[in-house]
Amino acid sequence: MAEISAKAVKELRERTGLPMMDCKRALQESGGDPEAALEWLRKAGKKTMEQRAGKETSFGRIAVWTDPAGSAGAMIELRCESAPVAANEEFVALANDLARQLATGPGAATADELLDQPSPSRPGQSLRQQFDDLLNRIREMFRLQRIVRVDGRCAGYVHHNGSAGVIVQIEGGNLEVAKDVCMQVVSMRPSVIRREELAAEVVEKERQILMEAVQNEAEALRQEAAEYRSGKRALTEADSGASPGPSPAAMALNLERKAENLVKNRAKIAEGRLRELFYAKHCLLDQPFVKDSKQTVGKLVEAAGMKIIRFVRWELGKE
Repeated sequence: MAEISAKAVKELRERTGLPMMDCKRALQESGGDPEAALEWLRKAGKKTMEQRAGKETSFGRIAVWTDPAGSAGAMIELRCESAPVAANEEFVALANDLARQLATGPGAATADELLDQPSPSRPGQSLRQQFDDLLNRIREMFRLQRIVRVDGRCAGYVHHNGSAGVIVQIEGGNLEVAKDVCMQVVSMRPSVIRREELAAEVVEKERQILMEAVQNEAEALRQEAAEYRSGKRALTEADSGASPGPSPAAMALNLERKAENLVKNRAKIAEGRLRELFYAKHCLLDQPFVKDSKQTVGKLVEAAGMKIIRFVRWELGKE
């Protein structure tokens, strides 16, 4: 077996970040050839990772890269086993490199296709080599879970810890407003851009639920009125207010009129609640803008002369 100098071991350790004993053994097995030792370490690392293949990867981060000119963008989800690794600088850099190459390169339909492309930050090295080298050093399972590319003018945003991200494709307008829309999508979680994209049966079901709720409110008022008329319910100080105050009969009549008004305008009231509660939750353009609740996102983008084509929003671990 070849004699391995401490200098050679140290140099290999600096290149790989692996323990000294692993580096020494790799050099011994490779006859002192540092390049062969690197390959030996990669193969050994793959065998170790094969044994960890079943490990759960519930941590990680989402990375987004968009062309500063807004002509293309991409988003990836890179998973790992633990929170400390998800925050590791090299892991973050790998995630960012994957997103950047997906956006600026020829594109990729699968994770494997992307990993076989060049690394943007490591000339002469593929993303797969960058991926494997880091995996080999950290000795934790990584998975490139999801990838998506947007060809067209777009903006992106990632939550500070990489737990959620979005790409919004636009026409017209400006990228600053588009970035604000990205932040809106991440924080408010709309499911569609506009009302028309919601399934008709879903909207109708919600409408009927709201109509029934209004009917139930009317029935509750009638029940309360009946209790005043029968004497089962007495006027409280809040009911009577300043002397002389209403009589129980007058209170009952007032409640009955309110109930009648609810029933008469049930459809209109339900439609208003559908707009304020349901559409504002699920439809991006109907949502109050997070930076200025006095206007909707729809009004914001209209004023900017912008049209939202689509958005892709991911949360870590939620397909």
